[in-house]
Amino acid sequence: MLPPAPLRAQKGRGAVSNLQGRYEMHGREQFDDGWEQEEDGEPRVWKTHVTDEIAKSILTRNSSPDVPFDVSLNPYRGCEHGCIYCFARPTHSYLGLSPGMDFESKIFAKVNAPELLRQELARPSYVPEPIALGVNTDAYQPCERGLRITRRVLEVLHECGHPVGLITKSALIERDIDLLSAMAAKGQASAAITITTLDPAIARTLEPRAAAPARRLRTIRMLADAGIPVGVSIAPVIPFVTEPDLERVMEAAFKAGAMHANYIVLRLPWEVNPLFQQWLEAHFPDRAQRVMNRVRDMRGGKDYESDFGKRMKGEGVWADLIRQRAEKAIRRFGMEKRGSRFRQLDASQFKRPQVVPPAGAKAKAAAAAGQMDLF
Repeated sequence: MLPPAPLRAQKGRGAVSNLQGRYEMHGREQFDDGWEQEEDGEPRVWKTHVTDEIAKSILTRNSSPDVPFDVSLNPYRGCEHGCIYCFARPTHSYLGLSPGMDFESKIFAKVNAPELLRQELARPSYVPEPIALGVNTDAYQPCERGLRITRRVLEVLHECGHPVGLITKSALIERDIDLLSAMAAKGQASAAITITTLDPAIARTLEPRAAAPARRLRTIRMLADAGIPVGVSIAPVIPFVTEPDLERVMEAAFKAGAMHANYIVLRLPWEVNPLFQQWLEAHFPDRAQRVMNRVRDMRGGKDYESDFGKRMKGEGVWADLIRQRAEKAIRRFGMEKRGSRFRQLDASQFKRPQVVPPAGAKAKAAAAAGQMDLF
């Protein structure tokens, strides 16, 4: 019998396996047959593949009481940043792909997102409210530099005077300061930069292809200097890994110009749970059990609790201690809670788009080829 394939961290990747998705019909086991290694014995390099996707709809609505937005827009599926804790990883299972290495190496780009957004905003029944841009996966992940889907979405929102809130851990947001600054001057834009830790070594394994912590602080400064309300999202708080940095991150972000702050305790839904525990064993074997014990202390003895009101902050003594630490730091630095800033965005200046492209992938392809509609 062939030996099990060893779980080894790979440079530039968060997951240490291509864990099977929960919807796959056939089970499989990993074993070392030699094909997972390069000639020099190093693990096989997982290259990133970006596939164009013609989406059928672009706005997602939710009624969750513990998030500050009701409408979101995600230009991409999957995220090359490779954050091991990403709650969106299980969504790759819907595509028949792994929430592990596939999630961060097989990216789907919704190339018709700006056109779909125009169509949605043009509907007579559409009622404007702030759109959260880049929630499931980062709207400024590496492929956005060339594809510019997020940029074109912002151009539509800017043209229509539509409010938007962004969250990212990429410095690429600085490219769009011209649009965001103009919208912020009208009370129509705010941003949040996610910083989990100030330790670059931890960040390099936790979120391997995102900007370094110091670079994110510089992004906060640039956004603040441009008049864009910006805050910090400390998410997730991982016991004994990023949790000791909670107050230091908030202080550094405040000094960089952050106006608001929030935190989220580590969430381990579905396949994120085994993937995260594999990551712990690969990078922090000395404290892996201790981390998971503390997670369970905050989740009623379970690895995860999905109930509203509990899933973001946890419960129990340790969750309450983290809450007190965060709230005291927010008061000490005179910051706001993030949700209040997002809800204050102004939707009263919204105007429907004047030019609306024809609906459907077929019409889009015909327009690209210069072909007119027959009817």
